[in-house]
Parts: sequence; structure tokens; C-alpha cells
Amino acid sequence: MHIHKMDLGSVARKGALGLFFSSLASMAFAWSISGTVSNEAGAPLEGVSISSFNYADVSGTTDAQGNFALSNEGTGIADFGLNAAKFDVQYQGSILNINNRTGEAFKVSLMDALGKVMFQQDFDAQNSSMQLDLRKTSHQKMMILRVSAAGSSSSYTLSKDGARKVLKKEGDPLAGFQFAKEGYDRASYTMSAEVETNVSIVLKVAGSNPTSSTSIITPITSSNSNVSSSSEPEVISCDGKTYQAGNHNMDVMVDGKKRTFIMHVPDSYKGSAPVPLVVDYHPVMGSGQGQLNGTTYKSLTDKEGVISLYPDGTKSADASKMGPGWNVGPCCSDDDDVKFSREMIKAVKEKVCIDNKRIYATGFSMGGGMSNHVACFMSDVYAAVAPAGMDLNTTNSAICKPDRPISIIMFRGTNDNVCRYTGGDSGFNDGLNFLGAEKNFKFWAEKNGCVGVPTTNSDGCQEYSSCNAGTKVVLCTKQGGGHEQGDGKIGWPFLKQFTMP
Repeated sequence: MHIHKMDLGSVARKGALGLFFSSLASMAFAWSISGTVSNEAGAPLEGVSISSFNYADVSGTTDAQGNFALSNEGTGIADFGLNAAKFDVQYQGSILNINNRTGEAFKVSLMDALGKVMFQQDFDAQNSSMQLDLRKTSHQKMMILRVSAAGSSSSYTLSKDGARKVLKKEGDPLAGFQFAKEGYDRASYTMSAEVETNVSIVLKVAGSNPTSSTSIITPITSSNSNVSSSSEPEVISCDGKTYQAGNHNMDVMVDGKKRTFIMHVPDSYKGSAPVPLVVDYHPVMGSGQGQLNGTTYKSLTDKEGVISLYPDGTKSADASKMGPGWNVGPCCSDDDDVKFSREMIKAVKEKVCIDNKRIYATGFSMGGGMSNHVACFMSDVYAAVAPAGMDLNTTNSAICKPDRPISIIMFRGTNDNVCRYTGGDSGFNDGLNFLGAEKNFKFWAEKNGCVGVPTTNSDGCQEYSSCNAGTKVVLCTKQGGGHEQGDGKIGWPFLKQFTMP
């Protein structure tokens, strides 16, 4: 085993530079929640399944007394993309131990509470372990550790008494949860503070409230009349379209309302040639900033100079509906999100140099529902889509009319408790009745005129490859998987192979 030992004081004197956070003031400690789940008579309910709408890896079950406790704190770096079983951080006394089992290069940075870098160093894959002696910084009340590998990173606080907590990434939303048990209607709850205790959740016996899933509400679809029939090659000028790298808060006016989004420009964007664009839709009760932090695509697309957008959904005037979300039929916004998407993309094209034939959509949870939705109503804009954690519902699928065959790759988990793999009513009296993963797969195969039977591709996903206009329809099923973000390592190579005709 190769163990790399460093004395922090000597490293700091060498002037290791770099700043990962412009301000730590806006960062907050990880959230936690605990409480009980009972029936209407006040009796505790055991075995209630709890899953988060917007934190894919957080789930739990109530005990015999109906108690539950959840948080996004961890003992490793698994919370934000790295595998704790392969990459472990331990803090004992004054010694910080980092064990690397990924077989990949990694970077370690240590900053004081004001963001001043005290230590920063890259380590190659041969460094299976490293140690830092923190005695030289005993006067510090708190320090920030950041470990990065394979395009993902996590941050920790290191205090004098050795306590450690994972930090929330800046802009992450508080958690929203679903509580589900057979024989009962589902319940949802959204946190309003970072630490909540004694939360009381009451589940009602199934059927005690009428469901609205039979109501047919026609979703706003916007016109698809922008499809060009011209066969002339498109000439895109990049003059004046260089842009500073970073995350830029932007807005457009849609039907008299200001709609907001984040435009992410990677360091590798030069503005000298048209680049692809990826629109990444967030979960219900989420935000564009939260999706930017949680997506598995950005670390991959950044390397290729791809611009990515993270739009913000809106809340419905009906306070009983969850939000912010997207107008995908009966739920969960009153606004024309297809029109918003068009206006957002149009505005971005005026600022950065976008290849019109390589615009893609992805999203998680209701964002996955939205990326299914835009495949129906924006096939003249999106070359391909990659939804995760949600399917079309019976309302928007009934009027789904793509202008052309469109390639789609879907990511679903068989144990998804938020959007069940088998489909059916959402359980929230919101009118959403989902097709389910298999029916959604077959639905798109039929829309794209696919023939034959699906085969298993090299990624272990089911694939219809004999479809009209060279399109493909793919379903990646994770056995035992829950409500999870899509796998960018599979999704991005799939998306970028397709261009608009």
C-alpha cells in the first residue's frame, strides 16, 4: 500500500493555491429529519416506506413504533456521487486519513472558514492512501475539506473536537418526502428547516379521499409549427458569442411572467464553433440549482465544451399540489413549460454558439416526466431525450404527437417508491396516472415505428434499434434500484450520437 504523508504547515508555506468556494457563508450543514408515522386513530405504523423526491439516495422505513430518522449526512463520500465503499475519509485526533480504493486519480483541498486554501494537491491513482497532520492548524475552529475524483466531489467540516458533517452544496433544496404503505393513501412532506424533529405524519386509509386521476385536463402543449422543411445546410455564426465560464442566472418573459434558469458555461467552451446544448429539468419541489448540483451529466459534458441549462419550475395556484414542478398534464404547474423551454433556448442561442442540431433534454423525477413530455411536443427542437425516474402519464400520452421519430433512453428502478415501475396512480390525488416503465418503453417504440423485439445492448439495457429515421428506444432498468438520477455515463454517449435531421 502506498501511503502519502504530508505535514500541512509545510505544504501551506509552499503556497498551494486555488479556491473552490467564493463564499462559504451561503453553505449550510446537511439536513436531518425525524418523527413518527401513524394512522388516523393515532396508532403507529410500522413498515412505512419513505423516499425522497429530490435526494435520490435517501430512503428509509419506519420501525415498530412508527419512528423514522433520515438525513443526507454520511460516513463516507457517497452523498454526492463518490462511492463510500471505495473512497473513505476518517478523522482521528489530529490525523486526517483518506483511503482511495477507486483506482483513479483524486484531488484534496483544505480551506479555512474564510475560504483561504491551506492545502491543495493532486494525487495519482497509485496513491491508495494519504494522511494529513492537522496539528499546525489547531488554532482554527473549523476547516473545510474537499475531495474530488472521477468528476464528483464532496465537502466536509473538520472541527477541533473531531466532529464531521457533510456540507450541503450551495443552492441545494431541502428535502421532500413520500410516505407509502399498502392499504393507505400516500402522503408527502417538504422540510422547511435544515433540522426537524418530532415530525408527525398521518396516513389515511386508502379510498377515504376520492382520487382526481380520472379527471382529464388537457396540458398546454404549444405549437410545434417551427419545424423547418428546408434542405439547405444551416450556417451558424459564432461572432461575439464568447462567454465567461461559470453559472449565470438568467430569465425570460413568458406570457407576462419572468421565468428563471441557470446557464452553465464550462471552462472548455471557447465560442469559436457551435456546441451542443443540454437542458436538465429538476424534480418536483426542486430547483435549477439543485439539479445542477445533483445531475450526473455535467461532469461529462463539461469536458466537451457543452452548454447546459437548469430551468426553474413554478408552483400551481392550487396550493394542494406539490411544487415547484412542471406542467405535464394534471400536475404540477399552471404555466406553459413547453413555451418556456422554447423561449429559454432561443434566448441562450443569442448569447452562446449553439449547434441547433444537437440540443438534448434530460431530467430526474418530475424532470424525467418533463423530458418525456417535451419529446412529445418539442421533437422539432430536441434531437434526443434521456428521462429518469418518471414516465408519461395517461393524460399527456393520449395527446402526444411528436413531429418526427425521436430517440429516447429511459432510466428506471424496479423499487422506485415515488414513481412505481409498474405505473398506476401516483397516490397523491394529483391526477397523475403513469404508464409505468415497460408501457412507456413500448409507447415510444410504437411512436418511433420500431419493429422486431428489443435486445440487450452493451450497457445491459433493453433496446429497440430498428426504428424509423435511425432512431433508438432504450430502457435501462436497475434491478432493486430506487428513485434515482439517470446514469450520465450511459445517457450522454447515447444522446450525443443523434442529431436533428
